[in-house]
Amino acid sequence: MPLDRPPGKPHPYSDYRDAAGRLHPDPDTGPDPRPSREEAEEAVRTLLRWAGDDPTREGLLDTPKRVAAAYEEFFAGYAEDPRDILMRTFEEVEGYDEMVVLRDIRLESHCEHHMVPIIGKAHVAYLPDSRVVGISKLARVVDAYAKRLQIQETLTAQIANTINDVLAPKGVAVVIEAAHQCMTTRGVHKPGVTMVTSRMLGAFRTSSDTRREFLSMINGGG
Repeated sequence: MPLDRPPGKPHPYSDYRDAAGRLHPDPDTGPDPRPSREEAEEAVRTLLRWAGDDPTREGLLDTPKRVAAAYEEFFAGYAEDPRDILMRTFEEVEGYDEMVVLRDIRLESHCEHHMVPIIGKAHVAYLPDSRVVGISKLARVVDAYAKRLQIQETLTAQIANTINDVLAPKGVAVVIEAAHQCMTTRGVHKPGVTMVTSRMLGAFRTSSDTRREFLSMINGGG
């Protein structure tokens, strides 16, 4: 499937994706747009040959199966709807309306340009407006978006926007710090470089005090 398409032309799979980015069969024809497991494994064999190795040698015989299984784990986020994860909330919080912060959430994603790892951590906060969500759900939203092909800017915005849309809080803040292997192990080869992105919504954008409190907490000052 060519990636260099004319400007404005939709992605070939656009009509098969829902709002969460998951692939679905065409309602008219019914076929699953994804290749079969066997086709995926054959694609790995092709890449092994292209790299200059022999996929029939002993050490590589099971590599296509292992790679396909690994991809199921790496990109499991396509099978989840992050909005569904946040649907169960709690209102019996004794009027709690202070900041809720999860910091240092382990983040593992893959660059959509080179399909190599993005490894880092996410910090997520929100200001409740009468209801809260289980803290594990916030980490699951991070994973649901991270376990897809991504760029960090999009990933940051998706996490923040989804929490904001579903929970309707007074504010949402997301900061991601990550190292990109497309920069550290290829190309410019600059190890030790960390990319930082942020998305501030509601009170975190309009109130410098709220934003400062959040940044202090994620930097160990809270």
